[in-house]
Amino acid sequence: MEESILQPLAQFGAAGLMGLLWIIERRHSSQRERELSEAHARLIDERTALREVLGVVRDNSAAMAAVREGQDRLARACEQVAGELRRCRALDRRSLDQAG
Repeated sequence: MEESILQPLAQFGAAGLMGLLWIIERRHSSQRERELSEAHARLIDERTALREVLGVVRDNSAAMAAVREGQDRLARACEQVAGELRRCRALDRRSLDQAG
């Protein structure tokens, strides 16, 4: 506590002590209020950042689902092509067997 505040309050005895305690409480209260306001501001900033991260995760999940769907379609197309190839080879063998 500042020396300049202590001396005038000390001359008032108990009333001065009560005044001193009130001043100390107000300073601490003010500091605590400032800390709470800063913590609240940080929480708001973190909430905003968290929403942005969740949006990115949601978008990435949708993109991954689309990629998987595309891969599944590609795999089915490859299976169809492979089936056609087997069918064509079987036809070629029959043709060669009949010709030979």
